[in-house]
Amino acid sequence: MTRKIGIIGMGNVGAAAAHYIVASGFADDLVLIDLREDKVKADALDFEDAMPNLPVHTNIVVNDYSALADADVIISAVGNIKLQDNPNDDRFAELPFTSEAAKKVGAQIKASGFHGKLVVITNPVDVITSIYQEVTGLPKNHVIGTGTLLDSARMKRAVAAELNIDSRSVVGYNLGEHGNSQFTAWSTVRVLGKPITEIAKEKHLDLDELDHQAKVGGYTVFHAKKYTNYGVSTAAVHLANTILSGAETELPVSNYREEYGTYLSYPAIVGRDGVQEQLQLNLTENELKKLQISADYIKTKFAESTK
Repeated sequence: MTRKIGIIGMGNVGAAAAHYIVASGFADDLVLIDLREDKVKADALDFEDAMPNLPVHTNIVVNDYSALADADVIISAVGNIKLQDNPNDDRFAELPFTSEAAKKVGAQIKASGFHGKLVVITNPVDVITSIYQEVTGLPKNHVIGTGTLLDSARMKRAVAAELNIDSRSVVGYNLGEHGNSQFTAWSTVRVLGKPITEIAKEKHLDLDELDHQAKVGGYTVFHAKKYTNYGVSTAAVHLANTILSGAETELPVSNYREEYGTYLSYPAIVGRDGVQEQLQLNLTENELKKLQISADYIKTKFAESTK
């Protein structure tokens, strides 16, 4: 079976995702789309120059929406990162730009006849994922945002550094909005064979500080580089591969939760049919309050973007 992925938006994030896919041989066919014709053609040529030194070959198509008709997965990396260079560290600064872009791109995706799964990186990701689903008309479980897949990774990195272990040895989730209202659900986090709340008492961990590190990790990278790309592109490709392989993996991604009436990040089983099963966590009362605040914030911003 031929594996086909499309990437729309070849900025720092889209290009990093494309490189990961090409270098690892995750797709047989890769469709790259960007408004900057010279940039996307240059990226394609650069990848083709890399191929003689790679163990795999990838067929690359540039700026052809019709080529997306039979794609398995499209990754939306559309954005204008300069708009996030603001004193408030607010991902919603991009919303006026990205909401319009998502409406235009979503209409072109729909016109192409695409009927696969759509993975959204574009910020603010929960609102933009909602817009894409509405415009494309794709089933809600086929339109998925990377959401707190990245924030959860940042939390694991912070916890692992404190305990001097591999970050893959930390289990647990950040939930809600991929933004300032997201939070670490410490009741879900396990490490060294125990709930982290026990380990925190034993080893005097400051969970509030670790939660803060997870929340500001993106801004730390952004202020030094003026963009973030490796963490989020890896999360997006991980999500795309989970769909392509039918792995049925539990991931904290932005998916539509009926009880909250919005897209937000909450663990789900992801496989070939997108979100195949939604999980139900036993959250604490405080965590449920935080999740509701996050959901209300996303809904408010979505309403603003669709006026």
